Amino acid sequence: MPHESISVFDMFKIGIGPSSSHTLGPWRAAQRFTASLEQQHDLSQLVTLQVLLYGSLAKTGKGHGTDIAIQLGLAGEDPVTFDIGMIDSTIQGILTRKRLRIKGSQEIDFDPITDISFLYTETLPYHPNAMTFLATLRNGTQLAETWYSIGGGFVKKEGEEAGGGAAVQLPFPINTNADLLHWCRKTGMSISEVVMENEGAWRTDRETRSGVLNIWQTMKECIYRGCHSEGMLPGGLNVKRRAAALNRKLIGGRTYDGFESWVQAIRAGGSDFKYILDWVSCFALAVNEENASFGRVVTAPTNGAAGVIPAVLQYYALFCDGLNEEKIIQFMLTASEIGSIFKKGATISAAMGGCQAEIGVSSAMAAAALTECVGGSQRQAMMAAEIAMEHHLGLTCDPIGGLVQIPCIERNTMGAIKAITASQLALQSTPDFAKVSLDAVISTMWSTAQDMNSKYKETSDGGLAVQIPLGLSEC
Repeated sequence: MPHESISVFDMFKIGIGPSSSHTLGPWRAAQRFTASLEQQHDLSQLVTLQVLLYGSLAKTGKGHGTDIAIQLGLAGEDPVTFDIGMIDSTIQGILTRKRLRIKGSQEIDFDPITDISFLYTETLPYHPNAMTFLATLRNGTQLAETWYSIGGGFVKKEGEEAGGGAAVQLPFPINTNADLLHWCRKTGMSISEVVMENEGAWRTDRETRSGVLNIWQTMKECIYRGCHSEGMLPGGLNVKRRAAALNRKLIGGRTYDGFESWVQAIRAGGSDFKYILDWVSCFALAVNEENASFGRVVTAPTNGAAGVIPAVLQYYALFCDGLNEEKIIQFMLTASEIGSIFKKGATISAAMGGCQAEIGVSSAMAAAALTECVGGSQRQAMMAAEIAMEHHLGLTCDPIGGLVQIPCIERNTMGAIKAITASQLALQSTPDFAKVSLDAVISTMWSTAQDMNSKYKETSDGGLAVQIPLGLSEC
């Protein structure tokens, strides 16, 4: 059976919120479309460009900033480096002038209101997150490309073979948890050690380590920003940020002047169960409030679930003596492998599988990573992932107003706490007696996703999205 090669840097991508499938994915698709256009034709020959959004991208695209992401992608901006403080002025400039500079060079007439169409009643069969780019050249030639945002910032062009990384031959090919367990048993290596060996097919160990630490640095900066930013989240729901107030309450007057001294101030508060529980929630809230504000976050494995892994990793670093580079790398590598197995065996797209595909997967990733880092065996780590997902099965995606705010932000706190609980259960258990395997729960998740009504799959057509009047939430 051919395997899909997925790197740790495929599962963890630096980008801009609020959604990996509705913001980062369309941004990347727009970049790849313009690159393809430039390769095949002279950009100076481009006259008009239109974008059609289908399915979930149409129904929740405005709340997720899909139209904003596409404009920035067409303009040649990169979500990893683009100054988030320039988003509003850049988009307003395009709207006012009704002009767009493609890849920063060829300027064309472009009115976002008429040239980006939200086709609310149309869905393409391959995936709910679909978009088509229509270009016209000076000689009358018309070009069309359809792209799918398949979750976690991954994109696929129509007609393109699945698994773009399949050409990379890994020393330990893995599609399922059974494959992973086989290699762990055969080599005696931990999950993270197997992953590090596979990463060598792309780059040196030193480059992998440096890249993982850069991902962690981005997560830390996001947590810290979110814990010190107040006000209302954008979008019209009037959702008030809570992380900063909670941070202030928990710190209790202790002073600090940056991330490192903040960590010491947190530790100085002790190790009471409720105190630690509140901090885990605070970390998760902070990240997803940043995500909802078009802040810079890391897909883990998605933007909607971006707070779970940073919250659990920060918990481990602060309260379990895991604040060292080796442990951080071990955590991230283990988490990435669990996430990739879910992507291969099911989905990490809420538009395909509901929120079980986002919060559920992120919780499973964090549970396995935490378990390995605190000394659990490979099978205990896999058991922790299974427990975490088992208790997210069937979780729907029903964002109010199409925004990644309610219930998404609080769900990240729940996913983080469930990950820690799942890890503790697995550490106190013997995997030999487990009745449910990780592969079985992944298969169950996928069959559940296929059976789930489409109104519960990131369409805002069901659940809380239709029960709560806009702007009247208690959050």
